[in-house]
Amino acid sequence: MLIPFVKANAGGNDFVIIEGKFAVGKFAEATKQICDRHAGLGADGVEWIFPTQGADVHARLFNADGGEAEISGNGTRCVAAYVCANGFAPAEAYSAHNKTSVKILTGAGIKTCELVSHTENEYEFAIAMGRPDVGEEVVIQLPGHDVIGISVSMGNPHFVVFVDDFADGWQREAANIAKDPRFRRGTNVELVKISDGANIEARLFERGVGETQSSGTGSCASAVAAISCGRAQSPVQVHAPGGTQTVSWDKEVILQGSARLICRGEVFV
Repeated sequence: MLIPFVKANAGGNDFVIIEGKFAVGKFAEATKQICDRHAGLGADGVEWIFPTQGADVHARLFNADGGEAEISGNGTRCVAAYVCANGFAPAEAYSAHNKTSVKILTGAGIKTCELVSHTENEYEFAIAMGRPDVGEEVVIQLPGHDVIGISVSMGNPHFVVFVDDFADGWQREAANIAKDPRFRRGTNVELVKISDGANIEARLFERGVGETQSSGTGSCASAVAAISCGRAQSPVQVHAPGGTQTVSWDKEVILQGSARLICRGEVFV
């Protein structure tokens, strides 16, 4: 089947956006094929979008391994950019010139993306990500040593570990943490280095993907963990290899960052 797609990037995370009607019942299989970086388009995940009531669009995120995730902050921004550029659920067409607020139904509820700025194919959004659930410190036993971290839910699970530096092979350690039996559905893992009270560095390991250049919910979880431990104060600049995002937390978490539409075309699935 030949289906139309749009590819977008947010902070180094890349996503393919496709209308869900093209792959009903085959989302996992189609996603794995599309996300393959050698035999497919290459992406961290596919945002399958659908018409819905009470929001501009319903987005179901499938990660590169074919597993469905609750939400991606970066993926949600990419969908919002798509909606601003193309229109979708409401019949009327609209653009960034008259559409400044996009409501997206995700597996973690409706997220409202407020358009901050727009230049050609680049969009900046502030997203209300909801209230986080911050757990107690947890000790994870790994071969040869223990790791202490904090569980944070942003509608999807995260485990934040504070480090003095990013050691070689941190990806293997993160993969072992993600598979710990206490995380029944796995977890996203963030290693966080505190630069100062307003800036942190993060390395990100996502369920079903592996190391990523950025993560919206991972940036939120990292900032929330740092603030809750008194290591940082809101707002926090979260610096990742793919770019910087701003996280503010006062009851509800607000995530601000960009999304860029890259290309559109058709793909055989």
